[in-house]
Amino acid sequence: MAVVSDKPWAAAAATGIGSMPGTDPAEAAAVVFGELPEFPHLPELPARGVGADMLGRTAAMLVDLAVEVVPSGYRVAARPGHDHRRAVDLLRWDLDAVQEAAQGPKVLKTQLAGPWTLAAGIELPRGHRVLTDHGAVREFTESVLEGLASHVAELKARTGAEVVVQFDEPTLPDVLAGSLPTPSGYGTVDAVGEPEARELLSHVVERAGAITGNPVVIHCCAPKPPVALLHSTGAGALALDGTTFGGAPAKLLDELGEAWDSGVTMFLGLVPALEPARPVTLAELAAPALRLVDRLGFNRSILAERALPTPSCGFAGAGASWLRRALSLTRDLGKAFVEPPEGW
Repeated sequence: MAVVSDKPWAAAAATGIGSMPGTDPAEAAAVVFGELPEFPHLPELPARGVGADMLGRTAAMLVDLAVEVVPSGYRVAARPGHDHRRAVDLLRWDLDAVQEAAQGPKVLKTQLAGPWTLAAGIELPRGHRVLTDHGAVREFTESVLEGLASHVAELKARTGAEVVVQFDEPTLPDVLAGSLPTPSGYGTVDAVGEPEARELLSHVVERAGAITGNPVVIHCCAPKPPVALLHSTGAGALALDGTTFGGAPAKLLDELGEAWDSGVTMFLGLVPALEPARPVTLAELAAPALRLVDRLGFNRSILAERALPTPSCGFAGAGASWLRRALSLTRDLGKAFVEPPEGW
């Protein structure tokens, strides 16, 4: 089946979420480019500690803002110190490793914390979350976007690839629900309304799309992601855990169906991030996607046209042997979406 796509990634492509096990950026880059040659991503290695996790890596892109590490986590700093410089150095080493591993990729994905997850995860000087100060939220967002433009330009210069940006928003459901604790632990931060959340996410999607010239991905692996909100931001793709929709309520299924039907690409997390207790087959891994398509009433050809398989989440806790196997299975799923094996 010939599939024509206006996306920068090829038909039958597959990609990773971001994080990888270990501490060697050269090894991680070699694995990613070897196993996911059609759509590699910039590996993240949180096992390296401070500055290597999602928040630290994103903070490394900040322009005219800095963070430091305190017992409760990341906090705004008056000037770049050891912690901030370490995050910048780690990201630079990752770029060096990707440049070495890249063999003329056509497209490459990079990941960073979305604006709401970033604002929820960094503290102001008095210990309250950036999230509690509307002006600070905007300031951090604009600073990161400015840094993202430089980051994308450097990736393009080093690899020659088109760049796709993925915003990770694991904390967004808690931001919307008002369930994040205050510094005292006795209260919770006020919920952010959907209109405000949508406005900021739409802004970063528009800016990132203008920077890259490509569709922007929003990733949220929560069991019940706010699909309608994410879809309304103008994102070209939504990265979701496809294994969690088996018992999804009708409202969530309706939101998924509307997003998919509108032309959004679904990055469906189907391959376990941790090695399962028994070997799994390709058909077993594909089953949640097939059931979802059937339940929504779409022709299964939509998987070839507007879906792309990924791991269910990041691989930070995976063993080396499962990592390669899982990425290989993810790649095989991409091919199977376009050329379904007999019996599917």
